[in-house]
Amino acid sequence: MKKEGHPSYYPKAKIKCSCGNVFELGSTRETIDVETCSACHPFYTGRERSGERVGQIQKFKKRLAAKRS
Repeated sequence: MKKEGHPSYYPKAKIKCSCGNVFELGSTRETIDVETCSACHPFYTGRERSGERVGQIQKFKKRLAAKRS
């Protein structure tokens, strides 16, 4: 394999999140800007928006009750 055909590898690339979190990771890019990370993503923090789901469940139960009566 040719050496010129491969991108440079940065073992300590800086990853910057929009929440302000900065961490290092291996990458072919020196710096990467991301919108969400494990520190601010709702799935990892446990702060999911369940309000929409509750509304959908209530609508389903209402339709089910109407069908049964």
